Amino acid sequence: MSDSGSGGVRLDEPAVIGRRVLRLRTELGLTQRQLAEPAYTPAYVSTLESGKVRPSEAALRHLAERLGVTSEELATGRPARLAAELRLRLTDARRALATGAPEDAAPLFRALYAEAVEHALPGEQATALLGLGDCLLESGELDDAHECFASVERLLADEPLPRRVPAIRGRANAHRLTGELRYACYLLETALDQLNASGLQDPDALLLLYTASIAPYMDMGAHERAAHAAELAIALAPRVDDPALLAGMHRGVARTLIAQGRIAEADASLAKAQDLYRQLHIRTELAHCHWMRGYVHAQDGDLARAENELRTAYDMLTAKRAALFAEQVEVELADVLRRRGKVQEAEALLRPLLAVGTEAAEAPGATDIPEARSLRAGRGTVHVGAAHRLLGLIAEECGDTAAAEEHYRAALPLLERAGVAGDLAGLCCLLGDLLRRTGRTEAALDAYRTGLAHRATPGTTTLGPAPAPPLM
Repeated sequence: MSDSGSGGVRLDEPAVIGRRVLRLRTELGLTQRQLAEPAYTPAYVSTLESGKVRPSEAALRHLAERLGVTSEELATGRPARLAAELRLRLTDARRALATGAPEDAAPLFRALYAEAVEHALPGEQATALLGLGDCLLESGELDDAHECFASVERLLADEPLPRRVPAIRGRANAHRLTGELRYACYLLETALDQLNASGLQDPDALLLLYTASIAPYMDMGAHERAAHAAELAIALAPRVDDPALLAGMHRGVARTLIAQGRIAEADASLAKAQDLYRQLHIRTELAHCHWMRGYVHAQDGDLARAENELRTAYDMLTAKRAALFAEQVEVELADVLRRRGKVQEAEALLRPLLAVGTEAAEAPGATDIPEARSLRAGRGTVHVGAAHRLLGLIAEECGDTAAAEEHYRAALPLLERAGVAGDLAGLCCLLGDLLRRTGRTEAALDAYRTGLAHRATPGTTTLGPAPAPPLM
């Protein structure tokens, strides 16, 4: 245990160092003269032990050598190599998250954080909280994840901005998953502008931010801005050595290629990401690649391959107990199953996802489900809206126009709140068509007008100026 003093006294205050020197000298049976000579006097050691003087670096080195400890341990009370050992154990915890379940890795990060707090190691505290935040993201505890990432930013407030970028990215992801797309973009763009304005041209930090911005841009329908972010990420890639960052870049770029109809290139980009994630044994991100390849095949009309990829992604995420992502994959899989004519199987996947006791509790059919799962508004908002849309399509195909309309109307506020312009426009078109077929022409026109309004403002018009590009 390290000395901590009383009343919150810092470890490196003169009084604390003095008590530490006295304790170590007494344990070794040395006199003040034996400790001091030849470089110092017994009077200096006495003054130091009474806490009246702060030892210089040279004095710390001399005293530490005589006392058989390192100068860092003498100055801070931390055992020798503690920080290095903590960092190794943090790496092990990160590996446990990559290969196993977030709920198993989370206690490791919590314990390491407590140890880092005990020994006043703010850098290691931040690393532990960053890992814990990633665990909470995977398990869908988005509010707690947000608080972890915000705590990291506070801990590193005096550090250069690149050190805080992983936490900013994490906080933006938490906001994106709760449907706060514009705020996620704001966080990422603000950090990019600050990095570029300050001249802190850190390629790793810039690549992380540009890659992270692609998903909320795409969700909002800001495809041009997403494509520009992808271009800048590709330009930065040759200056980055971290394979995990490069894998994330390939995965993000693939999403912009899909939107441009460049399906073969998107699939090739995802294959590169998959190879890197396999080498790194990062199973969650590897599952995300299978998920995206399933989407690619669905866009290309190859529904059998799409179903296979999505089932692979779902099995991997379920094995890792990454609940939120597994539930989101179920929505994508249900769409493919519906398109393949497996309507009952698709409906069986979707209905339990609209959990009781939330904004979705009043959704059609939700109250009949005894063991409803947890996908709902505030925890994957975009996918909740997609689930309602799919259930509406299924109801229409079964001739139940009343249930279809209920689902479409349940999806509208969810997608509107998230600002998912393209999806919202498509949903308004579905609702308008249904209303027109049932003879409600004026209501249909209102739905079409709403959809056109959202299509006319695809996101870039409400985001403000794009961040300035970096000096390559």
